[in-house]
Parts: sequence; structure tokens; C-alpha cells
Amino acid sequence: MADDPHYDVIIIGTGAGGGTLAHRLAPTGKRILILERGGYLPRERDNWESTAVFVKGKYRAPEFWYDKHGDRFPPEVNYYVGGNTKFYGAALFRLRPQDFGELRHHGGISPAWPIRYEDLEPYYTQAEHLYLVHGHHGEDPGEGPVSAQYAYPPVLHEPRIQQLSDDLEKHGLHPFHLPIGVNLTQDAKGGATHGSVCIRCNRVDGFPCLVRGKADAQVICVEPALEYENVRMVTGAHVRRLETGPTGRAVTGVVAEMEDGSEARFRGDIVVVACGAVNSAALLLRSANEHHPRGLANSSDTVGRHYMRHNNLALMAVSKEPNDTQFQKTLALNDWYLGADDWDFPLGGIQMLGKSDADQIKGEAPHWAGLASPDMPFEVLAHHAVDFWLCGEDLPRPENRVTLDGDGEIHLALDEKNNIEGLKRLQHKLRGMLGKLGMHPHHLLPHSLYLHKGMPIGATAHQAGTVRFGTDPETSALDVDCKAHDLDNLYVVDTSFFPSIGAVNPSLTAIANAMRVGDHIAERIR
Repeated sequence: MADDPHYDVIIIGTGAGGGTLAHRLAPTGKRILILERGGYLPRERDNWESTAVFVKGKYRAPEFWYDKHGDRFPPEVNYYVGGNTKFYGAALFRLRPQDFGELRHHGGISPAWPIRYEDLEPYYTQAEHLYLVHGHHGEDPGEGPVSAQYAYPPVLHEPRIQQLSDDLEKHGLHPFHLPIGVNLTQDAKGGATHGSVCIRCNRVDGFPCLVRGKADAQVICVEPALEYENVRMVTGAHVRRLETGPTGRAVTGVVAEMEDGSEARFRGDIVVVACGAVNSAALLLRSANEHHPRGLANSSDTVGRHYMRHNNLALMAVSKEPNDTQFQKTLALNDWYLGADDWDFPLGGIQMLGKSDADQIKGEAPHWAGLASPDMPFEVLAHHAVDFWLCGEDLPRPENRVTLDGDGEIHLALDEKNNIEGLKRLQHKLRGMLGKLGMHPHHLLPHSLYLHKGMPIGATAHQAGTVRFGTDPETSALDVDCKAHDLDNLYVVDTSFFPSIGAVNPSLTAIANAMRVGDHIAERIR
């Protein structure tokens, strides 16, 4: 491969989409090149230090984007092998069948997908098994039909979270074990066994895993793919543009800026973009030429548009009894996902976050000014903290979009009040239950550090949209196989292809779709 600069497939990005696709195509024997903007994340003690990760943002990319007012902000992005899965909480949910159809929200319409839940279901199962998802299908009464049970049992609740689950059930609700991707073997009490890779610590959510116990794309997909002789990866390769041939119908060159500032050009029969919803759109826009004056795959003028990032709230309640939980991310609740007895529109879902510690709470304190914060020392407050993640659906507005200025800088326009009424009601539901759940009713505090210091536009971890797929080239950039309508050999397999985002973490859907598209590409190149 070193002597032949031409590849069968070039994959740009190594996250949930690109990393999984590389893993899917590696056994084909075809020449595959993976280009990654970053390098390997350093393994060091700061990986698990709250101050380094959350307060100082040590591993966040040192770059700025601009909002619709021209004010710059630091986005929540990380450029490493494995992409943002290095820092995700590994909560791997399926979208519900209803999410694939048109859904009416208080703030507007969530559009239908060009494929059905049934089309993706076999790949959901394969994705769950590959990414070591622990859970139990059947606990969530609203989930879609499944072809196979999870390959790994649910991560058992620790006592305080088990009590929370029991209390929710007593009030007629249906909590279930959160599906989470970890390399964990449990003993009868749920503890990590002697041979378990995951040690069941309190660092799973938002931290990179020092012991490689979290199912991230580097560990699960990229490294196994690189064991094949036909697969090569180049790190430190920031792809700046894609070039097309004389007819404009095919990508003929991938141009990257290397770490030393030099320019490198790579050639492949098929080019797959998987840089994340914002950066994938920016790459296509930056690649404008005489055949594609508005950017590649953009004859419909949809590239960059319909950006979504979920309506999220990270909240910390204060338990009346101490919460000694370490691995807290084991419970979820979707009773109001599609509506409530007092509301006809979807609210969203509730799930647990990783456990707050004293350093995080100390960093949070300035954001609680004017709120009824508990009169407790940070250490005591951390010992009583119970952390929740509320997730509501953001709607795909064409004006929520990625654009580039004359200097090539990224601008992100976002309506932060898009369809937020459901999330407000979901928060009200949780607040109203606190007293019944053994919590202090008046202590529901914003977990701003987890949401990028309280700046909604900077919280880009769940970014999606911008290069949507569909059957109509006039209203979408990609076809149902995630190939660009306008080009014969260009695909996009990160969360850019989402026409809507639902109200659950998007990673598993990106993984499952990468497998689906991978099967299509494998058949094409066979």
C-alpha cells in the first residue's frame, strides 16, 4: 500500500460513523485509507481529573467558531482517533419507530425519514453487539420491536439508584436500565469482576477512559480495522477540501494539511466524509468549485442547513440521604417521550449522568448565583448529588445552519429557543417528583459544566443534520444510501445525514447507519 497512493475507499474521520465504517469495510480486502485530523489521545492521569477535563477543557480543540452575531465561542469538539466517542457517555439508545415518521411537536413538525425503523433494526442489533451495549430489551414499554436481546446484561444499579428506580415504579412510571457500551463483567452484586476491563468507576461520562473499558470507536473499531493489512490510517491530516474531475461528477482528490504545514493529496475511488455534522458541512462548502459553486453536494442549497443539537438540560438534585454511587449512569425514563396526560406533544427523556464530584461542584458554584443553592460544603453536596440529563427534540430549521466567512471560519446560526416548551415541561415533571424520590424539592441545580459552561451554542456533542438524506434531490443532499445526489462517489456517514434527531443520544443510530452504508459500499466495490 505504501507504494500505491490510490485507494478503493478513503474515510475522513474516525468517530462513530467513520470508525465504524472502517471496521465494516476492513474484511473486504480492498485498499482503505483512514484520514484523521488529530492523533491518539494522550493516556495520562488528567484523563480522569475533573478540573482538567471539565473546568479547564484540556482536551477540547483549541479553536473558535462564531455565532449568528459574529461573537466567537469555543465549541465542544475533540479531534482524536475515535472522535467525540472518546468523551461520550456511551449511552447507546435506539430511536423509536415513531421518530422515523412525521411527529407533531408544540414548536413544529419533525419530518419523516426516507427509511423506516424496520430498515435499520437489524443494524441496531449488530451495533449493540459490536459496541458491547449492556441492557435489557423489554423494560422500556415504548421501545420498538427487536430481533435479538442485548448480548450483555444490564449494568446493575447501585443502592441509591436502585431506590430511585423503585420509587419511580411506585408512582406508576417505567424506569429501565440505561443501555450503555462498556467492557464490563459483573459479579452477582454488580461489581466489576477480577478480569473485567471496566472497573465501574465514576469517570465514564465526559471523560476518556484510561483503562479502555468504554466502548469508543478507537477501541472497538479503528484498532481492529488496522489489524488488516489492507487498511492504513494517517493521523494529523486535516482535510481542507475535496477536488472534483473535469465533469464535476466525482471526487478525484482529497487535499489535507499535515501537521508540519505541508499539503498532501490522496486519491480514491470512493470518498466518505465523517467529520461531524458541523465540520462535514464546512468541508463540503469549502470545496466549492466551478461545477459546484455553492459547495459539493449542495445543488439543493441544503448543505449546512437544518443543524440540530437537542434541547438538553443537565441538572443536579440533592438527595436527603447520601448518594454513595460511583457508576451512576444506569437508569433512564421515557414515560413522557411522546407526550403526557396533560400535554399532547412530545416532552423527551430523562437519564442519569455520571456522578458529580467536589471539583465539578466547585466549578459549578459561580453559575448558581441567585439560585437557592444548598448551604453545604462542596464535599458534602457532592456526596448527596444525584445527576440527571433531560433530552428533548430540537427541530430542523433551515435557518439553523453552518456557513463559512471569507476567511473560511465556521459560523453557526442557532435559535436556542427552538421547540423548548416540551423540555420545560419535562423539567417540571422531574421537579414535581423530587420530594417523592427522597430529594430536596427546592434543590434542582443546573449542571452547567457538563453543558459547556452554560452556553447552549457551545454544547455541540449531539450535533446532527446539515447534510440530510432523502429521496428528493431538491430538498436533500444525500440519497437513501447516504451518497451525494450530485456526485457518483461521495458519501457522508456521520450524524449529518439525520433529517430529525429524536430525543435520545444519536451515537447508536450513527453506528447502525454506518454499518448499513458499509454493506452498500462493500457490495459496490466487490
